[in-house]
Amino acid sequence: MTQKEKLTEIVRALDSKNAVDIKVIRIGDLTIIADYFVIAHGTSTTHTRGLADEVEFKLGEKGEKPDHIEGIDGASWIAMDYTDIIVHVFYKDTRADYALEKLWSDGEEVDIATLL
Repeated sequence: MTQKEKLTEIVRALDSKNAVDIKVIRIGDLTIIADYFVIAHGTSTTHTRGLADEVEFKLGEKGEKPDHIEGIDGASWIAMDYTDIIVHVFYKDTRADYALEKLWSDGEEVDIATLL
């Protein structure tokens, strides 16, 4: 899968399960940890876990497996490492506390309409 195909699949998976406020931020020029962050949140820990499960399922169907997943047990912040793309699925209050969008505000926000 190309990087754009992965991004598209991730955003569509999150959107299909009613993720709230999906953001894609290009960070590749700022750090070596990844090229993109995808950030979204759910309305409950159950919803958050379901969002992460859907991303893993949809990418798994395409042969893409995460290198690592953190936080699935607590489900307040689930980080899914797909090497060049890191997916952050938060519970709504946790997202506000960590404010990743502000921390990475030097990154370039991608219009997700181009991925849906």
